Amino acid sequence: MDMRERIGAALKDAMKSKDAARLSTLRLINAAIKDKDIALRGEGGDATVGDAEVLGILGRMVKQRQESVRAYEEGGRLELAEKEQAEIRVIEEFLPRQLSDEEIRAAIAAAVAGTGATSIRDMGRVMAALKAKYTGQMDFGLVGPMVKDSLD
Repeated sequence: MDMRERIGAALKDAMKSKDAARLSTLRLINAAIKDKDIALRGEGGDATVGDAEVLGILGRMVKQRQESVRAYEEGGRLELAEKEQAEIRVIEEFLPRQLSDEEIRAAIAAAVAGTGATSIRDMGRVMAALKAKYTGQMDFGLVGPMVKDSLD
C-alpha cells in the first residue's frame, strides 16, 4: 500500500470514528500533497508525487510544527503547543522509524565509502546518496554537519 492509500484509509477511519483533530491533520496532509501535485503539473513534470516526495512533505510538516511548538511554549500558549504536538504525532504515524545516532553514523560511513568521497567537495554526492536511501528516516539538517566532519 503506497503512502497516498495509507493516508486515504486513515482519513476514512477518522471520519467514521468522528475524530475531529485527527481528521483535520489528515486533511492538511492531503492538501499539502495535492499542492505539490499542482506545482509539478505547472512545471510540466509528472502529474503526481511519489512516496519519497510524500515522505519529504511529511518531514517538512513535522519540522514546521516543532518550530511552532517552541514558539508557542516561549509565548506561554501551552494549549496551542499541545495541539501542534498532537498533529506531529498523527503525521509521524506515516513516517518511517527515525534512525539512532549510531545508525546515522554507520549510514554516513557507508555513503562515504559507496561514493568514494574523499574531501568536502564530495559532500553533495554523499548527501544525495543518503537522501536517496534514508528519506524520512533522518533529519538532514543535523546530518549535514556530521557528513562534513567525516569528510574533513
